[in-house]
Amino acid sequence: MQNVYTVGQVNSYIKNMFSQDFLLQGLAVKGEVSNCKYHTSGHIYFTLKDMKGTISCVMFAGNRSGLAFRMVEGMQVVVQGTVDVYERDGKYQLYAKSIQQDGAGALYERFERLKRELEELGMFAPEYKKPIPAYSRRIGIVTAPTGAAVRDIINIASRRNPYVQLILYPALVQGEGAAPSIINGIHALEAAGVDVMIVGRGGGSIEDLWAFNEECVAQAVFDCGVPVISAVGHETDTTIIDYVADLRAPTPSAAAELAVFDLSQFLGRLAENRTALERLMKNKIEWNRMHWKAFEARLKMNSPLGKVREKKTWLMNMEEWMENAMSGQVKRKRHMLEIYIEKLKGLSPLDKLNQGFSYVSDESGRTVRDVNQVQVGDGLLIHVRNGRLAATVTGKE
Repeated sequence: MQNVYTVGQVNSYIKNMFSQDFLLQGLAVKGEVSNCKYHTSGHIYFTLKDMKGTISCVMFAGNRSGLAFRMVEGMQVVVQGTVDVYERDGKYQLYAKSIQQDGAGALYERFERLKRELEELGMFAPEYKKPIPAYSRRIGIVTAPTGAAVRDIINIASRRNPYVQLILYPALVQGEGAAPSIINGIHALEAAGVDVMIVGRGGGSIEDLWAFNEECVAQAVFDCGVPVISAVGHETDTTIIDYVADLRAPTPSAAAELAVFDLSQFLGRLAENRTALERLMKNKIEWNRMHWKAFEARLKMNSPLGKVREKKTWLMNMEEWMENAMSGQVKRKRHMLEIYIEKLKGLSPLDKLNQGFSYVSDESGRTVRDVNQVQVGDGLLIHVRNGRLAATVTGKE
């Protein structure tokens, strides 16, 4: 009877055959990704297919560190690895060690790798971004001389501000020699002393735009002393210089609007500012005039001449008050004098003498009021209204 083998023996034999085949131990397989599953363990299970067949693939978690993108259904990739048999199931599959995107995908992977490198070098850091001048007069343009991009920039610049000077450096923007041409344009316009520079082109595939993803072009943009606006492709297109440039515009038309200030809006703002300035100046003048009048009044009140007039007025008032006070005092004193005169008249001896009375004094002039003051034979003086009489005491009672 013919030899009988177990399933395990057959699978082990086939596995040994695969292991001894040098071609299967290191090959690259191109195909479309299908049934891709990211397992919680970190392994990736997927199928590669083309028009003629499929092959099961697995990438273990230990090999995922070199995978720069996330695989999705329909993605074209090139898988490098080993074809081997899984003995338990008796199925062969491709054990992936590295995966790269095919065609445009490879360029995209290269793009992502350069982007990470330049970002680590700090070339995307915001502190290196130069501000775009608000009122540029000379604008440099690095682009193809016959493309739609330069026509859009010229049309928008002419509409916004016909007095702005546009300086075009006709550069190659696609194909061999494009990167050096763009770099020369940047250096030439920087030497020309433009205020701001637009570097870009119209839209296209990633292959068409690749000159703007070259590291040497990114370095030239980063080293440029003039502010650079990147304007490559359409709004959804992104290149390396978009990250390095001082400002990214989604399209060349948008770059022209960012670089060229609108003259009509500028004149409108200028008129508004002039009106506001005149209003502020008028209010300031009125305010100063009011304060000047207040200070003038205070100066008049506190000036030496004003003080002299104030004191003179006070002296005049005091003089008048004193005259009135003295006049009143004189009147009061005169009235009192008249009263005292009348009283004195009532007590005056002369008034009595005028009425026919007289008084007697001794020879020394003392008034004699008592008979005991004199003796018989003493001399006396008798005072009358118009004189006095000399007499001698001849007797007394």
